Amino acid sequence: MDYFTKKEQIVIILLILAIVIISCFSFLNKKYSFVKEETGDRDVDPEELFMELEDESEPEDNGIIMVHISGQVHNPGLVELPYGSRVIDAVNLAGGLKKDADLDKMNLAKKLTDEEKIYIPKIGEEEIPIGDFIDGQNNDSNSKININICSKEELMSLPGIGEVLAGRILEYREQNPFKTIDDIKNVSGIGEKKFESIKELITTR
Repeated sequence: MDYFTKKEQIVIILLILAIVIISCFSFLNKKYSFVKEETGDRDVDPEELFMELEDESEPEDNGIIMVHISGQVHNPGLVELPYGSRVIDAVNLAGGLKKDADLDKMNLAKKLTDEEKIYIPKIGEEEIPIGDFIDGQNNDSNSKININICSKEELMSLPGIGEVLAGRILEYREQNPFKTIDDIKNVSGIGEKKFESIKELITTR
């Protein structure tokens, strides 16, 4: 078998290099054409293109979250907010703070999460209702339910209190805030026996 001469070897190497260079040029040209098409045939700044690709790799969460706010706000209840909202945003949607709200026990700048419960305490208030939050931290699970500010779901967690009865309690307290736990017996459907089963689990402050 004859071997290639030195001159022929050089020619072959040059041909291979030419093929590689042409292939690379063709690939880059297609890539550039694709970018031009995607950017509306405008000049592309490499730094701008890199930033766009970086943005695509970190998609934004544009979802909606729902939180429950209660306590010293004018319109307590459920509020919907954009993802990334803070406690102050929920307060504003709930009608703003009442004059007795204790600002020292809140972090208005805290970011919210979906299904979070926010409780705005009153100045001088010591006991916090079960299931409520201050600064995103859960309170003692042994705390009593404050029947003046708790949610319908919290009332339904009490023994013998169903959806209908919980609704009556909410309607009653809108017109007549409970001064003592005994006042709950004024609600239709709550007799002495039912009161005895819940009196150790509720509070009015």
